[in-house]
Formats: sequence, C-alpha cells, structure tokens
Amino acid sequence: ARGFSLPLQRPADCGDARYFDISRLACGPCGAHQRQSAGGSSCVCQPGYRMVSSNGGSSVICEKCPENMSGVTQDGWNCITCPKGLTAEGKCKCLNNEILVERSIDGILLNEALCIHCNGSEQSFSASDASGDRCVRCEQTFINVSKSCDCSSPNILTGGLCFSASDSLPPKGVATVRFGQLGITLTSAWFLKNLQSSASACSLYSNLTACQALGNMCVMNMNSLSSSSTDACGLFQYIYVNTARLGIVHSIAFWRHNLPWLYYGDQPGLASQVLEANHFPTIFSFKGTDKDVKLQFIAASFDAAGNFLKWQNLEGGILQLCPDTQTKLNAAYAFGTTYQQSCKISVSKILLDFANPIFYDLFLEYNGDNGQQYLWAVPVLNLNLQYSEMFVNQGSNMNNWLLTRRFFLVDTLSGKENDLGKLPRVIRIASKITISIRLVSHTQRGTIYPPLLTIAYTDVLVQNPETQSVMVSFSVNYEMNQSEAQIQTDITLGVLGGLAVLWSLLKTAGWKRRTGSSIIDLQTVLKFLLFYAGDLANVFFVITVGTGIYWLVFFKAQQFVSVLLPLPSQEEDFVTYVACAFSLKALQFLQLLVSQLAIDIFFIDWERPKGKVLKAVEGEGVIKSAAAPVSIWRTYFIANEWNEIQTVRKINPLFQVLAVLFFLEVVGFSNLALMDSSSSLTRSSESYIAPWSRILRFGVSAALWLAIAFLQIIFFSVFYERFVEDKISQFVDLCCMSNISVFLLSHSCFGYYIHGRSVHGHADTNMEEMNMNLKREAENLCSQRGLLPNTDGQTFQISISRKMRLHYDRIHETLTRKRGPARLLDSSANTFEQSIRAYNTMNKFLSSFIDHVHKEMDYIVKDKLLLERILGMEFMEPIEKSIFYNDEGHSFSDVLYYGNETTLLIFDVLFFSIVDLASQSFVLAAILTYLQQEIFRFIRNILGQKNLASKTLVDERFLI
Repeated sequence: ARGFSLPLQRPADCGDARYFDISRLACGPCGAHQRQSAGGSSCVCQPGYRMVSSNGGSSVICEKCPENMSGVTQDGWNCITCPKGLTAEGKCKCLNNEILVERSIDGILLNEALCIHCNGSEQSFSASDASGDRCVRCEQTFINVSKSCDCSSPNILTGGLCFSASDSLPPKGVATVRFGQLGITLTSAWFLKNLQSSASACSLYSNLTACQALGNMCVMNMNSLSSSSTDACGLFQYIYVNTARLGIVHSIAFWRHNLPWLYYGDQPGLASQVLEANHFPTIFSFKGTDKDVKLQFIAASFDAAGNFLKWQNLEGGILQLCPDTQTKLNAAYAFGTTYQQSCKISVSKILLDFANPIFYDLFLEYNGDNGQQYLWAVPVLNLNLQYSEMFVNQGSNMNNWLLTRRFFLVDTLSGKENDLGKLPRVIRIASKITISIRLVSHTQRGTIYPPLLTIAYTDVLVQNPETQSVMVSFSVNYEMNQSEAQIQTDITLGVLGGLAVLWSLLKTAGWKRRTGSSIIDLQTVLKFLLFYAGDLANVFFVITVGTGIYWLVFFKAQQFVSVLLPLPSQEEDFVTYVACAFSLKALQFLQLLVSQLAIDIFFIDWERPKGKVLKAVEGEGVIKSAAAPVSIWRTYFIANEWNEIQTVRKINPLFQVLAVLFFLEVVGFSNLALMDSSSSLTRSSESYIAPWSRILRFGVSAALWLAIAFLQIIFFSVFYERFVEDKISQFVDLCCMSNISVFLLSHSCFGYYIHGRSVHGHADTNMEEMNMNLKREAENLCSQRGLLPNTDGQTFQISISRKMRLHYDRIHETLTRKRGPARLLDSSANTFEQSIRAYNTMNKFLSSFIDHVHKEMDYIVKDKLLLERILGMEFMEPIEKSIFYNDEGHSFSDVLYYGNETTLLIFDVLFFSIVDLASQSFVLAAILTYLQQEIFRFIRNILGQKNLASKTLVDERFLI
C-alpha cells in the first residue's frame, strides 16, 4: 500500500517561494527572483524583475530591470519608467481620475509611462473607469448636480451617485441586517454601499433598477417594517407613501408605479380576503378529454442590483435545492400529486452555487376566455417575517398574517461585513418551502383558491463551510376544508356509539339471564364494559373502513376535482380511531379466548354393556360375573376430534396473508395509497413516487383483506363444506356414529347440546355391523337421529334450571378433584376409583336427564322466537324446567374459533393495519399478522386441550 501513497499538499501549503505543481499534485520550488502567483499553480517574477520567458509552472526566467526603468509593465514582460511611483507589485500607478498609458496608439512600448488626466469639463464629462484604463462618461447624477464629474461638498456622494444637498432626500438609512435566529445584527457591506444611493435614486429619479434594488434589500432584511426604523424596509415604505401620486399598476392597490410589489397591505384580516375571497379562474380535472393536471408556475427573476433577468418556469427545479432527475422535479407541479423532497446540502456547495442571490416574484399562469394568457400573483407567507406585534406569520389564524410577494432562495450577500469578495459571516437559506393548494368548499368542478407559498429561512453562521450543512425541504400540499367531514364523522361516532351502548346493555341482560343471576354487581359492570369495548371497536372499525374506502374511491376515481386528501396533520384523528379500534378489539379477543378456555364440557356415552364377563374379585379369591366393560376409545376419539376443531376457521390464515400481500406488492394495489391523482397500479422507476397517505393505506389494505376473506368464506361455505369437507357437521355425525353426546356449558345456566345417541343402539361393534347400520339408515329402515321422535334435530341451545346446575356442580366437584391421571400406573387407587365413580355418576346423571328421568329437573324442547335469535338472548327464564331450543345452525361453534370468525377477522385486519401504519411496510405487517395468528392458535390449542382433559377426565396423553 505504501507503494501507491503520496503526501497530501494544497496550494496554500506551498508558501511564497514554491508553487503547486498540478502534474505532481505537490509543491515545487520557484526559480531565482521568483515567487508564487496569485493562483498558486505557477511562478511569477518578483517586483523589479521582468519575464524573459514563461512556459507555465516554474519554467519562468526573470531579469532585473535597469535602475532608470525600475517599473514593470502591467503584463510583466517589459521594464518601464514610472513617473508617479510604483505599486506594491512593482508596477506603475497614477492619481485619481487619471489613466495609465504604457503603449502608443499603434502598440509601440513607451520608455516612460504616461498618466493622462480625464477631462471632466462640460464638453467631455469624462472620468477614469474602475480599472483606471479608460476615460468614460461620468455618471449622470454628477452631471445633473455639479455640471462636472466632481461631487464635492455640499453635494452628497453615496453609492457612486451624486445628489444635491438641496434635494428632498430620504432619511439616512441604517445599513444593518438582523439575523433573528442567531441573535446577530451586523452592518452589511452591500447595504452600506447601495442602500442610501438606491433609496435616493428611487425617490428622486424614479430609477427603476434602484427601486428594485431597494426592494431586494428589504426582502433580505426579512421585510422588517416598522414606523420607527429607517432600515431598507423603512426607506421603501417612506418612498411608497410619498409616491402615491404616481398611481398603481394593473389595478392592484398594493403595487405602486415604479416600485416592486412587496406587501399585500397591513390591514388586519386582509390575508383571509386575499386567499379566500376570489377563486382561481381555471377548472382542474384528473380524467377525460379536458384533463388539466399541470400547475403553470412562472417567476420574474431579478438580481440583487435590481436588474430584471428573465421569466422562469418553475419546472426544472428552480425552487428545489435538492438535486434530482428532471422528471421527478417536474412532478412537483402535477395537480393533485403531493410532493415532498428533502436533503442535506453543504454550506460550501451553497456558497459556490449561489454566489449572487436571485429574487423571485411568483405567478400562476392561466388562459383567459379570449385565449389571452394571464398571470395570477401568488402570495408569500414568510415565517421569518420581522414586523410589528400586530402580525404573526405562525399558526392557522389568517387574520394575523402579513402576506408578501418577493422572496429569495439563498442570501450570501447581506451577511458580508467588509470586503464583498470575501466569505460572508452569515448566510440565510430557504430551508423549507411549501406550496399549498386549497380546494374551494363544495366545488364539483375542480375550483381552487389562489395558491400560497410558505417559506421558512435558516440563518447559518459560516465557520467551516466544508463541514457545515443545512437540511432543506420543498413540498407541494393539496388540502380542503375537512371540518364538515369531521363533523359528520363525529355525528356518526356519536350515533353508533349510543347504539353500541344499547346493544351492550342487551348483551349484558342476556348474559345475566344465562348466568342465572339477577343482581347487578361489580362483575356485571365489568362484563358490560367488555361487551361495550367489543361493540365500540366495531363502531370504530366501521367508521375507519368506511372513511378509508370513501377517500380511496372518491379521490382516485373523480374526473373533476371535488375532494382532496387530508394532510398528514389532519390524519391524526383517523389514526387515533384505528388505534382505539385495535385496542378495544384486542380486549374483546382476549376476553373471548379466556371464555372459550373455561367452558364446561362432558361427553355422554350412551353405549351399554353387551352381556356379562367373568371377573376375579381382588382380595377374595373368587370369580363373579359382571357387566362387560364399555370401550373408552370412542370417547377418546370424540375428544380428539373436538380438540382438532377448536381452532378451525372459515378462512385459511396463511392463504389470506399471502393473497393480500400478493395483491398489494406484486399486482400493485399499494400504489393506490400514494398521494397522487393516478389510479394506475404500476409506477415507472423513473417517475416521482408521492408520499403515502395513511388513510389510503388503511383503506386499500382493509378493503383487500375483507374482500379476500369474504371470497374465502363464500368458497368455504358454498363449495368446500358442501363438496369436500364440513368439519362441524362431520363432528355431529361422528358423535351419532360413536353413540356419544356432547354437553357444553358456556355460562352457568346456558350452553349447547349435541345429541349423539345412536339410532342403532350400539356403536361399539365390528366393521360388518357398522356398514349394515349405515345401510339401514340410508334406506330409512331405522328411526331418525333427532332428540325428539321423528325429527333430525341433533344440536340445541340449552337453558338449564338453577336446580339442574347445582346438581351438575356437586358431581363435577368430585370429577375435577383429580384433573386426569398424569400417570395411570402410579396413580392412587382410591383417587382414581373416585374419579371413575364421579365420571360414571355424571354420565349416568346427564343421560338420565336427557331421558326425562328426573321429573324435578325435566326440560322442554321449543323453537326460539325470531326476536330472541336476533338479540341473542332468551326471554323465558328456566325456573322449574330447563329449555332446549332447536338449533338449525350448529351454534355450539360459538365456543370455537369457527363461530367467532367476524371477531377474529376484524382483529386480524386491525393488527395488520396498526403494524403497517407504524412501519409503513405491508410485508412486515403480513409477517407479524401471521405470527400472531399462529401464536394465539397455539395458545388456544394447548390451553383448550388442558381444559378438555380437566373437564372430561380424558387423559391428556391421548389427545393428539
């Protein structure tokens, strides 16, 4: 590596006796009687020496001049006699108003230089130019005032202009500039040289360039206007007031003849009139043959001295300080496309690119009815405005704003204190520029108010330009009055929230009826709050989904512009609604999970022993006959099937996530969430990509998620369950074939019953008999499966009496004393036998209850009223008899994932949306959504399996 290294040297490191060799990138020595040139990359002769030859670099030969010709010509090649002395460079010098002549008119070198005086008399009026090389006509003000090129007392010389002491001059100007952010006020060299002369020339002679220059100095001083100051803006205002007789320009009251238009006036409330009283006379549309989606901004540009430069179209990045491609820069002015650009720019680059500030008057171009092109003046809101306490250009209250017209991007001029060629002490940069386009309320034809340019400046104290940088941004925002939409949303939220309260009260009343309690206690209040959390989550979900789809459809599909998207700051309430919906839905989901993991369940085995078997009595040594044991394997089989269907859903979660992600990222539906007017699903890599709208992201993702889920549910219900597999119906059929009924209690006095009693009497049989039974049932040679004779109803909602529940609990206490043997061989015999007796007792009790054996705990079978089905509650209280309600829809799935698909689906949508809104990544949201689905499914399976083993005495080792 050392073989390819070299020392770093700069021209400034070489000193006076060496130069910077651009071929070696290192310092080299100058020859005899030589020194470094001003540029540093070559050598020049020392004073008193002339060049004999020069080939650049150090290839210079110098020769000493003779004593009688000690001076050197301006080009350095010859010696010459200087009659009036030498400069520090060893060259001839002349007095003021004299020009130096070294050669005759035909180019012959003179032995002695001449200093020729410029004739300032009335016939010539000439004076030497700035370089001292030519005699030129002196400035007109000198001639007007003194009839000569001399501006001696009592005349006043300022800024290279001469004014008579008897003229009515403006007040003495203050050449200071205040940089408020840094707390610095400095005397500007530019102001010191030009302020008074520009004001005087503008006032006395109506000099157009001088008036523009004065206006520019006012703009550089941040429009600092007060009645007590005589700074640039004070002088401008003085002239503005005293030239009222000259009239106005283009019938604009604030634009005085000969003066630049800087202010809109200082009347309170004027800003709101300027911005809202008139509509911009052009209709904008996104689609159709009359499509007009370009904003034709044009600016009149001036230099600091007041010279008009040219008309400039903003396309091409005139106002964008950050570099980018031409296509992306021009996208800023596509109507309806929210544009944002920001970057860091080094101070050194700013000083290089903006050595001379340029000032702009911005207009919006449009075509009149007669085909004539017109300009609409664009007002400027300067956030750094230095004005009286009456006006504050901050906040949303337009009545406190003072609108201006002229602005600049970078000011590297006013911050120079001394030599105008040196680096400024302070520079001022337009660090944030925003063009705001506001839609007229209730417009149907794409009418807008006049645009507003908002600009914020940053003051930078220049210390080390190479290491200093400034963050700058440029944006174009489109907005409309959202107050009406907010009011409608609040009304909808209030109405639906009130209905949610009533619905939650009904749910709480139904829950109290199902628990068999009539006392309003703390548990009742908590249950009401949980119901209300779920219902309020649904309200927020409906409002947010409706809002997202509304903006998606009406903004993207409109032809003439009638709506514009909310700004990011206006989306905060929407994001809050989504967060509330997710939080409340998560609370409902967890409550659902807990309730499903605490249900009471028992499998009633209707199988009866077939005959008797001989059995040895332990400890007695005798053999007795006993009833043949009934196989437990059918119960284990049903328990496993129940365990499998606990987390069955109507949609496939993995397919759901992948399908949503496919349509968003591959097909390109995510592009619909961009804040532009295009409804295309594809974007060119070279085109500008607008920022995301959080409302549109939610609307697109939620609409896709719900649409795909809805299609899945239709396919699952109409095709898959009918022609492939219906696990819920198959479970009911399996119970019947296994001769096992399922008794479920989701509440103290409410639950579900699946009647699985076999119509064949036995299910513990061989294959041949099983097939014969199925054949007989298919040919209607046996009774029907229903609980009641000649019916097929096998599933019921049950509302049991308090007496029935108490009897169930007494048996269940013995049953749950041992929560399933952990190891059958090592279990205590007494405990195991006690659990077996409790199991048999519960089986016998429930089977006898179903057979109407217990007259004091009997039940009736009836249909639910339509209103009962709608409200999800029971009007009749089971006081003496329990009630079995016919169920045609397998409502026992309410204790499974299957029956709560709506809650699960909404929770998934909200979880996906919350992650996406936080990360702005559909991929991350999809991954995390699938992970949470799998995690909760795992928890539901594991804990549900433990509850099943605990409540049914099925050994957990047999649940696979």
